[in-house]
Amino acid sequence: MIASVTGVLAQREPAGIVVETPGGTGYLIYVPLGVFERLPQPGASVHLHTELVVREDDWSLYGFDSTSERTVFRRLLAASGVGARLAISILSALGPERTVRAVRDRDLAALGTVSGIGRKKAERIVLELADRLDDLPAAEPIATPAADAVRALVALGYPQAAADTAVRNAASPDATDTPMLLRRALSDLQRK
Repeated sequence: MIASVTGVLAQREPAGIVVETPGGTGYLIYVPLGVFERLPQPGASVHLHTELVVREDDWSLYGFDSTSERTVFRRLLAASGVGARLAISILSALGPERTVRAVRDRDLAALGTVSGIGRKKAERIVLELADRLDDLPAAEPIATPAADAVRALVALGYPQAAADTAVRNAASPDATDTPMLLRRALSDLQRK
């Protein structure tokens, strides 16, 4: 097992990144969208916690910037019908804390926002994982105006995790209504 990779970010694309280690080996690593957005530009040093997924015809390396996110990934793989690509899609759309919260709260609608998950698969994930995620941190529920702003951003096509983060960053004592939160969150998202 390859538990972590430290090196220079040689290539940075949403389809996969390449980290070149001091020994000269370049590792192709698949990362969730949230991790990808937090990565520095190529040439900078990076450290990722990794999970090697071995299938009959493929060995793939998946990277995370925290051990808790890697743990959520591992637990998702334990659900029947959830492979590594779907687990990465779930983490990309919801982020680790929101994924844990969605499973614990049996929020089929949140899981259903992920491409490749229908109602039956969402029900199966919840059924199989609800009690296996109790030891992991979950996102706190967000207030109603903020929840409305997040839903609006998702409707505009932004990923759930990016919308959550942008709205949380936009929240302040003077920004308590949905339109103000939405304007600030959109401004934040457009700068990225």
